[in-house]
Amino acid sequence: MTPKRKLGPIEPARNRIRTLTTVTLFAIAYAAITARLLAFGVADETSTAYYPVTPSVARPDIHDRNGSILATDLPSYSAFAEPRRIVDVDEAVEKILAVFPELNARSLHSRLRGESGFTWIKRSVTPAEQQSLWQQGIPGVGFRRETSRLYPNGPAAAQVLGAVNIDNQGISGIEKWVDQSGLDALRSAGMDLQKADLTPVELSLDLKVQQAFAHELHAEIERYNAIGGAGLVLNVNNGEVISLVSIPDFDPNDSTQALKPENINRINVGVYEMGSTFKALTTAMSLDSGIYNMHSVLDASKPLSFGRFRINDFRGENRPLNVPEAFLASSNIAFGRMAMGVGVDQHKSFLKKLGQLDRLVTELPENATPIVPKNWQPVNTATIAFGHGLAVTPLQAAMGVSALVNGGHLIRPTFIKGSDVSARTIQDAVIKTETVEELRYLMRLNALSGSAKGADLPGYYVGGKTGTAEKVVNGRYDKTRVMTSFMGVLPANNPQYLVLVILDEPKPTKDTHGFRTSGWNAVPAASRIMRRILPIMRVAPKLGTPENPFPYVTAQRPFGINRIQTDQPNLTLTNL
Repeated sequence: MTPKRKLGPIEPARNRIRTLTTVTLFAIAYAAITARLLAFGVADETSTAYYPVTPSVARPDIHDRNGSILATDLPSYSAFAEPRRIVDVDEAVEKILAVFPELNARSLHSRLRGESGFTWIKRSVTPAEQQSLWQQGIPGVGFRRETSRLYPNGPAAAQVLGAVNIDNQGISGIEKWVDQSGLDALRSAGMDLQKADLTPVELSLDLKVQQAFAHELHAEIERYNAIGGAGLVLNVNNGEVISLVSIPDFDPNDSTQALKPENINRINVGVYEMGSTFKALTTAMSLDSGIYNMHSVLDASKPLSFGRFRINDFRGENRPLNVPEAFLASSNIAFGRMAMGVGVDQHKSFLKKLGQLDRLVTELPENATPIVPKNWQPVNTATIAFGHGLAVTPLQAAMGVSALVNGGHLIRPTFIKGSDVSARTIQDAVIKTETVEELRYLMRLNALSGSAKGADLPGYYVGGKTGTAEKVVNGRYDKTRVMTSFMGVLPANNPQYLVLVILDEPKPTKDTHGFRTSGWNAVPAASRIMRRILPIMRVAPKLGTPENPFPYVTAQRPFGINRIQTDQPNLTLTNL
């Protein structure tokens, strides 16, 4: 028989520790259960303990440059059910459908009959719906307090604002940028954000200008039976976007519309061949190179040939043209020769310096990469010189032209009011100051005597360049479909603003005498739009004309200088 082993002095101590540990663990467990039961007892009746979905959180208000609210949060409720607590599924479905008849009965019945602990009934219900469902007295049905996004101005600035999803998270536009700029990180950290904790976002947009521009552009699209259109007002000296319109637009209160292809932001996302508006860039490049000057003559008497491919003018002068004449006549032949004279490498280098060959990145997450020739040959330089063969975003083209008239400063556009200009200045002195004045002169001359003369407004000293580009359909140019545009600056001698108007597939009308080029539609459309928005922008017309607006050019005595010097519009207070 084995004798019993005597316990040593250490073992009773171990037993006491085990006992104490066990008791402690049980005490903690019971305390947790008690706390949980107390939580159930004092919980808000409109909430649920079983909530596997992250609730929507607060977002900062979005204002226009004058403080008008463009987007804000509203308190809301969402209805949910806990299927395990549903007593009578058929009765519950019947009562719920009485409040929400739009719900799918089969799907609802299936979800309420399941074994899950939670399912949504409907997100963002109205106060009346909440009260009606509450009065049904359905066990296992409750409400979750949430926030929903309201855009009080409907479609105004929709493509800039973007939209949020059902959980109040940004899915496009500035709303998505806000999340990417820190709100997502705060949400992921589990912070209980309140509206008062968040500083409103101030956009550079002017709501009144935005609404007026959109209203007028809708009318112009209808006038010319176009399939769409777009517009932009850009401060050329600081890059702030005052207005951006893209039609078709959408109501961001219905977030399902935000990502539809037909509702894209045509200014910031669409890439297009900008037609003859690109001749402003070609002109600046050529004059700045020193190879050409205002008196240089280019032979436009016959087509420019590349093998079987020929470059012709739409309505050719069929004669040699000096640089101002080529600009006024918008001669494809002359500009093709001009670019060829500068050379392929220098042409590519100039366009890259002006930001035309790379993706333009702004606060808007949606942007596009230019479509650049893979194998850039001399024929590409010749066609790109007049706006064919290179597709860019209109905002990109506007940025480039702004640099040519604002003194040579290439500034990345912004949608945020007061954004640091120096941080967005990509390059200073992209062209010489003399070239800046020459281009301003040519744009003003074009508004007086060229294709843009329909855009001239008394007292505003407008300058501009038109563009008509055939659209590419199934890889080939379709002569029956064009995109027309007008790129205007004002005042031309010292530009403050750039105004861009685009019409997509305008049709000939009786008033245009069967023509559909930009001088017959985009230009008069821009004139009517500017007449409406400039007073809202507090840009007052000035009597008379600027004194000696182009001193450097005047000293050269180029073609058209007499027209500039005799520019004395009959302006009275009655026709402002």
